[in-house]
Amino acid sequence: MKIGVTGYKGRMGQLLVQEIETTDGLTFAGGIDMGDDAEALFKEADAVIDFTVPDATITHARLAANHGTALIIGTTGLSDAQEEKLKQAAEKTVIIYAANMSVGVNMLLALVEQAASRLDIDWDIEIFETHHNQKIDSPSGTALALGKAARAGRNGGDFVTDRTGKRKMGDIGYAIQRGGDVVGEHDVTFFNQGERITLGHKATDRRLFAKGAIRAAQWVKGKNAGLYSMRDVLDL
Repeated sequence: MKIGVTGYKGRMGQLLVQEIETTDGLTFAGGIDMGDDAEALFKEADAVIDFTVPDATITHARLAANHGTALIIGTTGLSDAQEEKLKQAAEKTVIIYAANMSVGVNMLLALVEQAASRLDIDWDIEIFETHHNQKIDSPSGTALALGKAARAGRNGGDFVTDRTGKRKMGDIGYAIQRGGDVVGEHDVTFFNQGERITLGHKATDRRLFAKGAIRAAQWVKGKNAGLYSMRDVLDL
Protein backbone atom coordinates (compact mmCIF):
# COMPACT_ATOMS: atom_id res chain seq x y z
CA MET A 1 0.00 0.00 0.00
CA LYS A 2 1.47 3.36 -1.08
CA ILE A 3 1.09 6.14 1.51
CA GLY A 4 1.77 9.82 0.85
CA VAL A 5 2.30 12.55 3.44
CA THR A 6 1.46 16.24 3.17
CA GLY A 7 3.65 18.64 5.13
CA TYR A 8 6.26 15.88 5.23
CA LYS A 9 9.09 18.21 6.27
CA GLY A 10 7.35 19.21 9.49
CA ARG A 11 7.68 17.56 12.88
CA MET A 12 4.62 15.34 12.47
CA GLY A 13 5.37 14.71 8.81
CA GLN A 14 8.80 13.33 9.63
CA LEU A 15 7.33 11.01 12.26
CA LEU A 16 4.78 9.75 9.73
CA VAL A 17 7.46 9.02 7.14
CA GLN A 18 9.47 7.07 9.73
CA GLU A 19 6.43 5.00 10.70
CA ILE A 20 5.54 4.26 7.06
CA GLU A 21 9.08 3.16 6.25
CA THR A 22 9.20 0.78 9.22
CA THR A 23 5.73 -0.76 8.81
CA ASP A 24 5.40 -4.00 6.86
CA GLY A 25 3.19 -3.76 3.80
CA LEU A 26 3.49 0.02 3.45
CA THR A 27 5.55 2.08 1.00
CA PHE A 28 6.26 5.79 1.24
CA ALA A 29 4.74 7.19 -1.96
CA GLY A 30 6.28 10.62 -1.45
CA GLY A 31 5.59 13.84 0.35
CA ILE A 32 4.73 17.42 -0.41
CA ASP A 33 5.42 20.66 1.35
CA MET A 34 4.09 24.16 0.78
CA GLY A 35 4.28 25.01 -2.92
CA ASP A 36 4.86 21.46 -4.16
CA ASP A 37 2.72 19.71 -6.78
CA ALA A 38 0.03 18.12 -4.61
CA GLU A 39 -1.91 16.64 -7.52
CA ALA A 40 0.98 14.37 -8.53
CA LEU A 41 1.04 12.87 -5.04
CA PHE A 42 -2.70 12.15 -5.03
CA LYS A 43 -2.37 10.43 -8.41
CA GLU A 44 0.43 8.19 -7.12
CA ALA A 45 -0.68 7.27 -3.60
CA ASP A 46 -3.33 4.83 -2.42
CA ALA A 47 -3.83 6.98 0.68
CA VAL A 48 -2.51 10.33 1.88
CA ILE A 49 -2.08 11.43 5.49
CA ASP A 50 -2.67 15.13 6.15
CA PHE A 51 -1.62 17.02 9.29
CA THR A 52 -1.47 20.56 7.90
CA VAL A 53 -3.73 23.62 8.22
CA PRO A 54 -7.46 23.92 7.41
CA ASP A 55 -7.20 25.68 4.04
CA ALA A 56 -4.61 23.21 2.77
CA THR A 57 -6.62 20.28 4.07
CA ILE A 58 -9.69 21.37 2.10
CA THR A 59 -7.59 21.58 -1.07
CA HIS A 60 -6.25 18.09 -0.37
CA ALA A 61 -9.77 16.76 0.19
CA ARG A 62 -10.80 18.06 -3.23
CA LEU A 63 -7.80 16.35 -4.85
CA ALA A 64 -8.54 13.13 -2.98
CA ALA A 65 -12.11 13.18 -4.29
CA ASN A 66 -10.95 13.87 -7.84
CA HIS A 67 -8.49 10.96 -7.86
CA GLY A 68 -10.30 8.49 -5.59
CA THR A 69 -7.44 8.60 -3.09
CA ALA A 70 -8.15 7.82 0.55
CA LEU A 71 -7.38 10.73 2.86
CA ILE A 72 -6.58 10.57 6.57
CA ILE A 73 -6.91 13.98 8.23
CA GLY A 74 -5.44 14.95 11.58
CA THR A 75 -5.71 18.70 10.99
CA THR A 76 -7.55 20.64 13.68
CA GLY A 77 -9.30 24.01 13.66
CA LEU A 78 -11.62 23.41 10.69
CA SER A 79 -14.71 25.62 10.53
CA ASP A 80 -18.23 24.25 10.13
CA ALA A 81 -18.16 25.31 6.48
CA GLN A 82 -14.88 23.48 5.92
CA GLU A 83 -16.21 20.36 7.60
CA GLU A 84 -19.16 20.51 5.22
CA LYS A 85 -16.71 20.48 2.31
CA LEU A 86 -15.13 17.35 3.76
CA LYS A 87 -18.54 15.68 3.74
CA GLN A 88 -18.95 16.58 0.09
CA ALA A 89 -15.51 15.20 -0.82
CA ALA A 90 -16.28 12.01 1.12
CA GLU A 91 -19.12 11.25 -1.29
CA LYS A 92 -16.41 10.26 -3.78
CA THR A 93 -13.67 8.74 -1.65
CA VAL A 94 -12.80 7.44 1.81
CA ILE A 95 -11.95 10.20 4.29
CA ILE A 96 -11.03 9.65 7.92
CA TYR A 97 -11.23 12.87 9.92
CA ALA A 98 -10.25 12.93 13.58
CA ALA A 99 -9.29 15.74 15.93
CA ASN A 100 -6.90 13.26 17.54
CA MET A 101 -5.45 10.05 16.09
CA SER A 102 -4.50 8.60 19.47
CA VAL A 103 -6.08 5.25 20.35
CA GLY A 104 -6.31 6.36 23.99
CA VAL A 105 -8.03 9.65 23.22
CA ASN A 106 -10.63 7.93 21.08
CA MET A 107 -11.33 5.50 23.91
CA LEU A 108 -11.72 8.57 26.14
CA LEU A 109 -14.25 10.06 23.70
CA ALA A 110 -16.35 6.91 23.91
CA LEU A 111 -16.18 6.85 27.71
CA VAL A 112 -17.12 10.53 28.01
CA GLU A 113 -20.15 10.07 25.78
CA GLN A 114 -21.23 7.03 27.79
CA ALA A 115 -20.79 8.81 31.12
CA ALA A 116 -22.70 11.88 29.95
CA SER A 117 -25.57 9.68 28.81
CA ARG A 118 -25.83 7.98 32.22
CA LEU A 119 -25.45 11.01 34.52
CA ASP A 120 -28.24 13.51 35.16
CA ILE A 121 -28.02 17.13 34.02
CA ASP A 122 -27.23 18.24 37.56
CA TRP A 123 -23.74 16.81 37.03
CA ASP A 124 -21.60 19.73 35.80
CA ILE A 125 -19.20 18.91 32.96
CA GLU A 126 -15.82 20.67 32.77
CA ILE A 127 -13.06 20.08 30.21
CA PHE A 128 -9.48 21.02 31.09
CA GLU A 129 -6.74 20.95 28.46
CA THR A 130 -3.04 21.84 28.29
CA HIS A 131 -0.77 22.10 25.24
CA HIS A 132 2.62 23.50 24.27
CA ASN A 133 3.07 27.23 23.82
CA GLN A 134 3.13 27.07 20.00
CA LYS A 135 -0.35 25.60 19.55
CA ILE A 136 -2.56 27.81 17.40
CA ASP A 137 -6.16 26.71 18.04
CA SER A 138 -7.90 27.13 21.38
CA PRO A 139 -9.70 25.15 22.69
CA SER A 140 -7.84 22.31 21.04
CA GLY A 141 -9.56 20.14 18.47
CA THR A 142 -9.45 17.25 20.94
CA ALA A 143 -11.05 19.35 23.68
CA LEU A 144 -13.83 20.35 21.30
CA ALA A 145 -14.30 16.70 20.30
CA LEU A 146 -14.61 15.79 23.98
CA GLY A 147 -17.24 18.50 24.39
CA LYS A 148 -19.13 17.17 21.39
CA ALA A 149 -18.99 13.66 22.86
CA ALA A 150 -20.39 14.94 26.16
CA ARG A 151 -23.08 16.92 24.37
CA ALA A 152 -24.02 13.87 22.26
CA GLY A 153 -24.35 11.75 25.38
CA ARG A 154 -26.44 14.35 27.16
CA ASN A 155 -28.42 15.44 24.07
CA GLY A 156 -27.53 19.09 24.58
CA GLY A 157 -25.32 21.64 26.31
CA ASP A 158 -23.64 24.92 25.41
CA PHE A 159 -19.85 25.24 25.22
CA VAL A 160 -18.54 27.98 27.51
CA THR A 161 -15.03 29.46 27.54
CA ASP A 162 -15.89 32.82 29.13
CA ARG A 163 -16.29 32.00 32.82
CA THR A 164 -17.64 35.39 33.88
CA GLY A 165 -20.65 35.05 36.17
CA LYS A 166 -22.34 31.99 37.62
CA ARG A 167 -22.33 28.62 35.91
CA LYS A 168 -25.56 27.63 34.16
CA MET A 169 -26.91 24.11 34.50
CA GLY A 170 -26.17 22.06 31.40
CA ASP A 171 -23.19 24.13 30.24
CA ILE A 172 -20.00 22.34 29.16
CA GLY A 173 -17.15 24.46 30.45
CA TYR A 174 -13.58 24.81 29.22
CA ALA A 175 -10.33 25.72 30.98
CA ILE A 176 -7.23 26.11 28.82
CA GLN A 177 -3.48 26.29 29.47
CA ARG A 178 -0.62 26.88 27.03
CA GLY A 179 3.00 26.49 28.02
CA GLY A 180 6.32 24.79 27.51
CA ASP A 181 6.49 21.65 25.38
CA VAL A 182 3.40 19.79 26.62
CA VAL A 183 2.28 17.33 23.93
CA GLY A 184 -1.32 17.22 25.10
CA GLU A 185 -3.29 16.70 28.30
CA HIS A 186 -7.09 16.45 28.55
CA ASP A 187 -9.34 15.84 31.52
CA VAL A 188 -13.14 15.72 31.60
CA THR A 189 -14.62 16.06 35.08
CA PHE A 190 -18.24 15.43 36.05
CA PHE A 191 -19.06 17.33 39.27
CA ASN A 192 -21.98 16.67 41.60
CA GLN A 193 -22.71 17.48 45.21
CA GLY A 194 -20.16 15.62 47.32
CA GLU A 195 -18.51 13.69 44.50
CA ARG A 196 -16.77 13.98 41.14
CA ILE A 197 -15.64 11.69 38.31
CA THR A 198 -12.58 12.52 36.19
CA LEU A 199 -11.69 10.82 32.91
CA GLY A 200 -8.41 11.85 31.32
CA HIS A 201 -5.59 11.26 28.89
CA LYS A 202 -1.99 12.46 28.78
CA ALA A 203 0.19 12.24 25.67
CA THR A 204 3.96 12.26 26.21
CA ASP A 205 5.19 11.32 22.73
CA ARG A 206 3.90 12.71 19.40
CA ARG A 207 4.74 9.40 17.76
CA LEU A 208 1.47 7.98 19.08
CA PHE A 209 -0.45 10.30 16.71
CA ALA A 210 1.59 9.02 13.78
CA LYS A 211 0.95 5.41 14.80
CA GLY A 212 -2.79 6.08 14.97
CA ALA A 213 -2.77 7.69 11.53
CA ILE A 214 -0.93 4.70 10.06
CA ARG A 215 -3.51 2.38 11.62
CA ALA A 216 -6.24 4.46 9.97
CA ALA A 217 -4.46 4.32 6.60
CA GLN A 218 -4.31 0.53 6.80
CA TRP A 219 -8.01 0.38 7.72
CA VAL A 220 -9.25 2.25 4.62
CA LYS A 221 -8.39 -0.56 2.22
CA GLY A 222 -11.58 -1.91 0.67
CA LYS A 223 -13.87 0.59 2.41
CA ASN A 224 -16.67 2.41 0.59
CA ALA A 225 -16.57 6.16 0.09
CA GLY A 226 -17.67 8.07 3.15
CA LEU A 227 -16.60 10.26 6.04
CA TYR A 228 -15.28 8.17 8.94
CA SER A 229 -13.69 8.84 12.32
CA MET A 230 -11.06 7.09 14.40
CA ARG A 231 -13.89 5.65 16.43
CA ASP A 232 -14.94 3.82 13.25
CA VAL A 233 -11.37 2.60 12.77
CA LEU A 234 -11.23 1.32 16.35
CA ASP A 235 -14.83 0.04 16.38
CA LEU A 236 -15.73 2.15 19.40
